[in-house]
Amino acid sequence: MRVLVVEDEAAAASFLRKGLRRFGHAVDIAVDGEEALYKVSVNDYDLLLLDIGLGAKSGMQVCREIRASNIKVNILMLTARDGVEDRVLGLDCGADDYLTKPYQLSELLARMRALDRRGPIRHLGVLTVGDLSLDLQCRRASRCGQVINLTSKEFALLEFLAQRAGQIVTRTDISEHVWDESYDPFSNTIDVYIQRLRRKLDEPLESHLIHTYRGVGYMMDAKPDTPRV
Repeated sequence: MRVLVVEDEAAAASFLRKGLRRFGHAVDIAVDGEEALYKVSVNDYDLLLLDIGLGAKSGMQVCREIRASNIKVNILMLTARDGVEDRVLGLDCGADDYLTKPYQLSELLARMRALDRRGPIRHLGVLTVGDLSLDLQCRRASRCGQVINLTSKEFALLEFLAQRAGQIVTRTDISEHVWDESYDPFSNTIDVYIQRLRRKLDEPLESHLIHTYRGVGYMMDAKPDTPRV
């Protein structure tokens, strides 16, 4: 998923970005409330990791303004405040979940998965497309029972395509959800990763899952009559 980390402490922001990218997430950083509001207004994020203590405009204010603007995004508040009143206030101002510092990265990832399950694309622990199986918790892919070795970014791209099986997704769709703001729209990075997935998933078998629609985008489909350009 594409995540915006709103954190004014550089070390904490860097820790989160490094940890989340290791698990295939695309991560942008905002260092204050105003930057967070701007980035949320121009980018399509799946999740905000929102620190409460942000200086001039607090995380609570940011959360209220996002909800007032009707932007659809999950918000997980991160804070050192562990009082019941603080948790209630955070949830009442529009947060979907609340995690107190210090925390383990494994718990944060679990809470992110739980929030993702509440979103418009609902899935269980295992996602299947034809003979392809994706274990979303273990981050493991297999086809016809054979495990496929994927990098974290390859898995993230495959998961995005599988969640939208039967739909054409554009390169813009992919870049906005699988990559972050450091992505160069003039590069051929997405095409390179699509080719890597095809070599690992499709080339060993007669039936193909990933299909190209020239000038439009890509589709994952297990139907044998789907065109593959």
